[in-house]
This record gives sequence, structure tokens and C-alpha cells, in this order.
Amino acid sequence: MNNLKQPLMENNIKLLGDLLGKTIEEAKGKEMVDFIETIRRLSKASHTGDKNAHQSLVETLQNLKDEEFLPVARSFNQFLNLTNTAEQYNSVSPHAQGTDNPVDFKVVYNKLKSANLSDEAIISAIENISMDLVLTAHPTEINRRSLINNLNQVDHCLAMLDHDDLAGYQKVQILKRLKQLIAQYWYTDEIRQKRPTPNEEAKWGYEVVENSLWYAVPAYLRELDEQIKNILPYRFPIDARPIHFSSWMGGDRDGNPNVTAKVTQAVLLDSRKRAAKMFLGDIEILVKELSMATCTSEFRDYIQDYEVQEPYRELMKRLRSKLKETIIYLDEKIEGRNPEFSENLLIHNNQLWEPLYECYKSLVECKMQIIADDKLLDTMRRIKCFGLTLTQLDIRQESTVHTEALSEVTRYLGLGDYETWSEEDKQAFLLRELNSKRPLIPHHWEPSAQTQEVLDTCKVIASTPKGVLPTYVISMTRTPSDVLAVYLLLKEADCPYILPVTPLFETLNDLNNANDIMQQLFNISWYRGVIENKQMIMIGYSDSAKDAGSLAAGWAQYRAQEALIKTCQDAEIALTLFHGRGGTVGRGGGPAKVALFSQPPGSLKDGLRVTEQGEMIRFKLGLPDLAIKTLSLYTDAILEANLLPPPAPKQEWRDLMDDLAEISRDSYQGLVHKNPDFIPYFYQATPEAELARLPLGSRPAKRRPNGGVESLRAIPWIFGWTQNRLMLPAWLGAGEALQHAIDKGKISILKDMHMRWPFFGTRISMLEMVFAKADSRMSEYYDERLVDESLKPIGQKLRKQLEEDIKTILSISEDKYLMEGLPEIAENIAMRNIYTNPLNLLQVELLHRTRKEEEHPSELELALMITISGIAAGMRNTG
Repeated sequence: MNNLKQPLMENNIKLLGDLLGKTIEEAKGKEMVDFIETIRRLSKASHTGDKNAHQSLVETLQNLKDEEFLPVARSFNQFLNLTNTAEQYNSVSPHAQGTDNPVDFKVVYNKLKSANLSDEAIISAIENISMDLVLTAHPTEINRRSLINNLNQVDHCLAMLDHDDLAGYQKVQILKRLKQLIAQYWYTDEIRQKRPTPNEEAKWGYEVVENSLWYAVPAYLRELDEQIKNILPYRFPIDARPIHFSSWMGGDRDGNPNVTAKVTQAVLLDSRKRAAKMFLGDIEILVKELSMATCTSEFRDYIQDYEVQEPYRELMKRLRSKLKETIIYLDEKIEGRNPEFSENLLIHNNQLWEPLYECYKSLVECKMQIIADDKLLDTMRRIKCFGLTLTQLDIRQESTVHTEALSEVTRYLGLGDYETWSEEDKQAFLLRELNSKRPLIPHHWEPSAQTQEVLDTCKVIASTPKGVLPTYVISMTRTPSDVLAVYLLLKEADCPYILPVTPLFETLNDLNNANDIMQQLFNISWYRGVIENKQMIMIGYSDSAKDAGSLAAGWAQYRAQEALIKTCQDAEIALTLFHGRGGTVGRGGGPAKVALFSQPPGSLKDGLRVTEQGEMIRFKLGLPDLAIKTLSLYTDAILEANLLPPPAPKQEWRDLMDDLAEISRDSYQGLVHKNPDFIPYFYQATPEAELARLPLGSRPAKRRPNGGVESLRAIPWIFGWTQNRLMLPAWLGAGEALQHAIDKGKISILKDMHMRWPFFGTRISMLEMVFAKADSRMSEYYDERLVDESLKPIGQKLRKQLEEDIKTILSISEDKYLMEGLPEIAENIAMRNIYTNPLNLLQVELLHRTRKEEEHPSELELALMITISGIAAGMRNTG
């Protein structure tokens, strides 16, 4: 372990804890601070195995008066969030990391060279880097924006303190500012009063771009370019676009009736206005800086002004006027007025790119490359990365919504009921209509509200310039007709360009059928003509894991990707796999680099597209230094995965994985889907029902309002089990299957797979991490206080299984104890648990009191919400 890392973090955590303690003392008195300190000490002793301390802790929290819950819950919640901030700063601190540069191309270059790769091969891989990070508003970001901004300011203070050359008075001022920030935090409500609207979610996403990514991307590319240039005869071309961002906020209407065509239209206008303002800021700087007089004759011809003394500045002033005019125009559009269109409005990226490129060429030719490669190049990189909309916007909807819309059309026209037709008949009808010159849908027809909404969304797409919306994602894709249906609906809206449609395969069955569905589509000549040999396919991680358990789902995802890669290679179609991962293991999460390596060879050949969800956006991209580190990790991972792909698994490994997947699926489904007592147990043993009241995101917790676990979204499903510390979805079925293989004498094969196959090795190390966060004793306490006697055997059986599974995993990884190979992470989990455990005990007591009485004080409800928030912070990933 790097010895520098921990002391800095420990010192910062102690500093923040002391300041929080002083704030609480000023607000609530010394008695409250002493009481909280007693709870902390008991928790620490309990954590090291002191049974008496544990009993005292439980009794202390059971005996709290109603009005005492809130300050205690808030104290531990805030401490955990401050701890996360200290840890976050530690990950980018030059002192803690032993380097002042998070970008180190030399390391990956040396690794590639040691594998005998030529410089040409490495350059070719760099040229092909394409990274599209998709920001999604999944409701797992518990913290309010005000508090996130506050914690960002705390991070900034920690960075300022991390200097050896501070004068005494400067240090005093920074510490005073920190104390002010912590006081602001204490006196601000942690929990939103109402759910954010989709427009507010989009705003939050755009703020991450404006406050962090806008600065991080050009800074990262400049540094990477510099390092590559020092080693290889290569520079990123001026128009390179290795990184860009997309968003689902305001475009994802799957199961979210709040995202309407009007909302999408409003979000698109807002994104254009925000981009215009950001570029206006850039151009203002260039107006100040580009005061040079010398330019080429071609540049004079371009600006058509042969007299002006400062030609570059002149051009920047013209762009400034156009941007100002664009902002006024967009303001009027947003207010619902109908402003006049003018030639000066900036709509296409090229209108901004071309004049800046002309400047760049002239400066370079006039020996001013050093000036061209500074602020001007940064702005040009931003045009390529963010464009005039800040991010591109995906549209997503569930397949059945399109089917129901087309059924309504065919019934109205007297053609029968589309929904009841065979797949063959559906395809024949769709292809006939796609090839027809006449419209299918009559102009003055008044359909149902849901169908009207589908048609309105297609009209919004048709009125949006090409390139702003990269794709239309269809969730729950089951058949080729699901894909063709969207193309027909877009044709009916007179969309002037072909918008690519991305099928999303997310349940176990859909993953197993994905390759067959795509082969059928590729055999349709109309379809092959439309896609121009490019295809994006989205792999869903969370729903398949909820459906069949994480081990069976992981193997189905791997096999589906492998088959799709081969099918597309054979058909000479460039395939982009789009990974819909969550932040947690149960939803496909885990460290980015490790996750990319555990995919089949060839999966990143045509670029990486991956969702960054909810609170993980903040942890990975929320501040410029964090974003640079994340982009650097992704770049290294893409280069390594493409040039040193992981091995394809041996046949004996595959056969064993098939067996493991089947046994783990049967075990998982036997309990989750087939035991009638399981769902009642889930609702009693976790705060799932209370979670629904927490105003997290704009999306309802269920796809269909009445249904069992299959209709429950993957996020509340995992959230609930994370809260009661059983972490069930991430491990159920896996250990049982692995033990079965060990009993059959397969331990040496499993060890071989663990050592030599990244896909399998990743599964085992992720299970170790989940087990390190799980806590049987805590889960038992939830059952003891909250679960009916008749349902308690389920919990007892699960905890026994958990204990056995830990032994099974350790026998494969050959670790003496959990996370032996990652002591730093293990230490962080243990340190957090001291503060998370009291929140769990508080939560049980609060659930016990609030469930018993219909009417209860609002402070109890609020304290309950805060325990949910705090445990989420302690577990470091919520959904």
C-alpha cells in the first residue's frame, strides 16, 4: 500500500469530522455531541467483535426519543458524505498518488511494447479510440444539487490545503471557509421535498458538463497529446473526436410517463442555449487573446476585410455577435414565442468550427503554432466533443408501446389487429409500408393519448437537426418487428434522415435470442440498405440479473456479445456494443477497467459506449480532476483491450460456465420467482416500500403499477437489499453453483479460470467485494424487529447460505480472508462500516415505529429518509 495515501485521507477525515462535531455542538449543544461520540465508540468496539458493545449500541438506539432520531441520523449521514469527499479528493491528490499527473501514457505504452506490438499498431489503435459516455438520470443520486455543490466546495478546500507552501494566514482562511461550508451543510435539508422533473434531471446533467467536463476534456486531450507526441510520431488530428457525451435525461421515456414530447423539445432547446452560452464564454476569451496582426492572404480573403488591423479578433467579434443573437432567439423559443429565423443563428457545429479552423490554419502558417495550440485548440476540441447541444440526446421507449400504437392504427384502418399477428405477418406489413410512397397514418385522425404521445415524439425527432439525436433505443426488444416498427413510425413523421435504431436486449431470454434476432434483421435487404453497415446494440445488465441472478446473467451477456461480434464480423458490419451498466455489481457495475477486460475479445473494436448512472456520474465525472482520471482509465483500458485482448475461453471453461449458469439460475429463480413467501419477506425485511416515498428521480419504481418482482425496476430491487446489508441480488445462486462444481472435483479448473480468464476472475473479485460489504448480523436484526415469524426461516436460510458462499469463494481465490489482495479498499469499507452500522440500527428502529402506527411524527419520516441516504453513502453505491 502506498504509505502516503492513507495518512492524507485519515487526516482529512479527522479534520472534517472535528469541524462537523463543532458545528453540531453549536447547533445542538455539547450533550448531543457527547452522545453521538458514545454511539460512534460503541459502533467501533462492536465492529471489532465486542458483543457487549453491540448489545449496548442496539439498546441505546432502541431507547431514543422520537425527537432524538433526526440529529443522530443527520450526524452519521453527513459524516459519511464528508468521508466520501475526502476519499474522492485522495484519489486525485498529487501527494497521495505520488504523482502530480493522472495521465500517464508511458505506462500503457511500455505494457504494449513489452507484448511486442509495433508503433504502427499502437498509433492505429489511438486513431480509432471512440468513447461515448452516456449520462443517465437513474434515480440513484440521493443527494440534492445544493449539497453536491457544497461537497464540491469542500473538495476544493482540501485541494487548497494540500500545499506545502501555504502562509499561516492562508491556512486559517481555508479552515474558516471549510467550517462555513460544513455549517451550511448542517443547516440545509438533505432530502428534496418533491421529485425532480425530467427537466430538472437534465439540468443536473448539463451542470456536470458545464462545471467539470467542459474543462476536463480539452485539458485531458492536451496532456495526452503531449505525452503521445514525446514517444510516438503522432498527434491527435485537429478534428479528432475520441471522446463525446450523450444523455438520456429528457429523452428516456421507458416506464416514465413524465418524459413527454414537450419535455424532450424543452430539454433540447435548453441544451442549445447552455451550449451557446458556454461557447460565448470561450469566444470572449479569444476576442481578448487573439490580438495578432499577421495572417495569411487566404485568411484575409476568408474574412473579406483587407483593412482591419486585428483580423483574428475581427472574426471572433463576428462569432460573438452570432452567439448572442442565437441565445436571444433560443430564449424567445423557450418562452413559447415564435421568433424570426435569421441567417446569423448558429445551428450546425460546422458554423462554429469552420471559422475557428481557418484561424488555426493561418496562425500555424504564420509561425504562431504555440498560440494556435492553446485556448483556440481547446475551443475546437469542445466543438467536436460537445457541439452546439452540449451532449447528444438518446430517445428510449419500450417495444410494447410501439406495438400498441401500430395496433391502434391498423384497427382504425380496418386492417385487423397488428398486435395479434404472427411475427412473419408483422414483418411483411412493416416492410410493405416502409417501401410504400404513401403515408399510412391519416392526417386528421385522433388516436388515444399514449399513441398520440408516440407520434408527437416522432415529430420532435423529425424537427431536430441530424446528428443531435444519435439513436432511438428500444428496451425489451423481443423480435425483428420491434426494430422495424420504429423505422416505420419515424417514416410516418416525415423524418428527413435515417435515425439509427438500437435494440436493447435485457432479460435472460432476450439475451439468448439476441443473435438470432439480429441475423434475421441482417437478412432483410431493406434493413441492410438502411444501416449502411453500422449497427449499435445495447446490452442490459440490471434486468437480466434481476431475472436470473448475477452469475447466469453475466454468462448470458458474455455469450450474447460474443455471438453478436461474430455475426457482425461475418456480415462486415461495424458493431458498437452499448453497455447499460449500473453503479452496483447487481446491475453490472464495478471498476471500469476491470469491467471492460471481462468482456469478450473484439467487443471494443468499434468504440466504447457505456451508461454512467446517477451517483456514479458524480463520483467519476463530477469534478475536472476526477473526470480526467476517469477518461485516462477508459483510454488505457480501450487501448489494452483492443491490442492485448483477453483470451477466448477454453471449451472446458465454457462447458463449466454453462453448468454454473444453469445451477445458479435455478437456485435464484427457485427462491425469487417460485417461493410465494419471498416477495412478502422482501417487503418486510427491506425498506423498499419506504424507498418509493423518497423523492429520488422522476421515474416511478415500477414499470407496471401492479406486479411482482418482475415488474419492479432493477434499481429499487437492489437498493432495498443494499439497505439491509444482505446484498442478495449480487450473490444469490452464485456460491451454490460454484460449490456444486467443487463437490464434483472441479476446483482446479475453477482456480485456472480465476487466474487466467478475466471474465471469471472479475466475477470472483466482485463477489469478494460484495461479501465484504454484506453484514449477516445486521440483516438478522432487520428480520428480528420487522419480519413476521412465519417468514423468518427465509432470512435464516439466506444468511447460512451467505456464510457458506464466503468459504466457497475464498477456496477459489485462495485468499485467507475477504479482499486480502485489495487491503486499501477493505480498510475503507471497514472504516465506513463504523458509521454505517448505527444508521442501519436507527433505520430498523424507525421502520419498526413507523410501520406500527399509521400516524407518526414527520421528524421520524424525515429521519428514516436520511438513514436511507446515509446507508447509500456508506455502501458507496446505491442502485
